[in-house]
Amino acid sequence: MKKNTNLIIYSASEAYIDSLEILSKRLDVSYTLDKEVLDAFLAEQSSTSGQSLEDNHKKLPLYLKMDDEGLSLTDGTHALRGDFTDNLSRLKQSNLEREMLVKAAKLKGLDHTPVLIDATAGMGEDSLLLAASGFNVKLYEYDPIIASLLEDTLRRAKQVPALRDIVSRMELHIENSIDAMNNLDITPDIVLLDPMFPTRTKSSLVKKKFQLLQQLEPPCSDAAMLLNAAISLRPHKIIIKRPVKGPFLADIKPDYSLTGKAIRYDCILPETRKF
Repeated sequence: MKKNTNLIIYSASEAYIDSLEILSKRLDVSYTLDKEVLDAFLAEQSSTSGQSLEDNHKKLPLYLKMDDEGLSLTDGTHALRGDFTDNLSRLKQSNLEREMLVKAAKLKGLDHTPVLIDATAGMGEDSLLLAASGFNVKLYEYDPIIASLLEDTLRRAKQVPALRDIVSRMELHIENSIDAMNNLDITPDIVLLDPMFPTRTKSSLVKKKFQLLQQLEPPCSDAAMLLNAAISLRPHKIIIKRPVKGPFLADIKPDYSLTGKAIRYDCILPETRKF
């Protein structure tokens, strides 16, 4: 099989050679320990995309970098690297209870540990909040690069005492969630859907990192299929994360919504309605 020539993995340290080889095989891309090889790759990618070298930090090309801080996706200027320690303050019980997503995910009368499927896991921050609130979370991410970033984030989080128990309740599946949900033999209590949408954040740095992610995984084009797969599982609740003024996913009106300044959580109760 021909390797993907649009991406490369780089590390400056031979200490990561085993990890580089494993990741290289999974993603079917080359890796290098040589900065000159990386620079030549960036120059070639810039040339074939019609960009000047001065524009590399603004657009493509991207590459994966492995170092002591973990695995990151970078364009040479901005880097996207998951770090759950950034969310430690949000995970404190008093703060967690105020999270709108946690409020949306509340269920009553269960006699078991609730199970939640995050069908669009991305970088896993929503799943982290829900695992901290007591859910066993199954995370599905079909893009192998994003999934690799998330897997590395989970690996590092397991080494942090304050996060270890939480991430032990997070189970990553690198596959298409639509296919997975259509073949699951369990009934989750909740399904979370977060089809990506264009960011309107005022933070240019956050916006840039979001754009790095979108270059790999564009906004969902199978909204109806995604929602139908979730409905077919007949969970107690489906939670859909949307921009506050965005349309309903697949034009299906929710049973109720929780609305914040920038984000809205549409909640569908499949057990109470017909589709």
